[in-house]
Amino acid sequence: MTRPTDEAPLPERLARAITLGGPIPVSQFMAAANAHYYATRDPLGAAGDFTTAPEISQMFGELIGLWAADLWDRAGRPADALWVELGPGRGTLTADALRAMRAAGFLPPVHFVETSPVLRAEQAKRVADAVWHDDVEDLPSDRPLIIIANEFFDALPIRQLVRAANGWHERLVACQDVLFLPIAGKQVPDSVIPEGLRDAAPGAIIETSPASVGIMRVLAARIVAQGGALLAIDYGYQGPAIGDTLQAVRGHAFANPFDEPGERDLTAHVDFATLGLVGHASGAIASGPIDQGDLLRALGIDARAAALAQKDPRVLADRDRLVEDMGTLFKALAIRHPDWPQPAGFA
Repeated sequence: MTRPTDEAPLPERLARAITLGGPIPVSQFMAAANAHYYATRDPLGAAGDFTTAPEISQMFGELIGLWAADLWDRAGRPADALWVELGPGRGTLTADALRAMRAAGFLPPVHFVETSPVLRAEQAKRVADAVWHDDVEDLPSDRPLIIIANEFFDALPIRQLVRAANGWHERLVACQDVLFLPIAGKQVPDSVIPEGLRDAAPGAIIETSPASVGIMRVLAARIVAQGGALLAIDYGYQGPAIGDTLQAVRGHAFANPFDEPGERDLTAHVDFATLGLVGHASGAIASGPIDQGDLLRALGIDARAAALAQKDPRVLADRDRLVEDMGTLFKALAIRHPDWPQPAGFA
């Protein structure tokens, strides 16, 4: 018996859609693959596909919590401020941050933006009284928001534009016998390409993320209207730039991003310059980006690691991983209300 169409595996459904309608943009392929991937598993930890900073050490979440508490304190301690985390994984960062914020006298209600039922169940184990939302548009609109986005923007869909001999083309995903491969699609006007990059050599690729821009625009407008700040931490660069950063990870190893859609994590490097410009255009103040290592040092990770290492010396290796190994690849960007103070670490 053949399964109904809506119960077919994702590769079969994508192959059918491409066969009937033609090749699809990389952004559509990435969105479908990641939606299925995150909805059907917990991808974190040794048994999963990758490990994020909060899962490496409690120090990461604690320091982000102290960052938020310090900002809240210097903003006048607004009693109705909310803690918001976008894509909170297992809830580990927030759980560690709440412990640190409590010691500083800040105990905000917690709101999570998360669509995965599997990850929501994990988050509920660590932050039982959280409020969940499917979309940033659903966040409360009447109080200050302190928003944390750690490794969130990298998983949002990207467009890829590839330079050919006759100009720039949208990169599409074609399919042959359930094998997916990228191809150059219809030509796009030069006006969509940043001026300094329009004459790049054939084969050059430029990435944009309309989804990231849209979400940042919404959040920055909320911060300007309601008060608060956003801290985004991710691997990325100051764009615009040439380069193909689309990648897949499975079992803690890099994999072909076009193989087995829905069975591996697809990400791309974050263009922090564009996100900062979007925040600025919305009336917010953008600070950074700065290196993750510099931020954690400024927040006191060395002193915290030394204290914890008295009981467990392995903490020092965790500190090195966060500050040295990930310290320059990962960047941090802050977006804040014009009347809120400069966040710690961004002087």
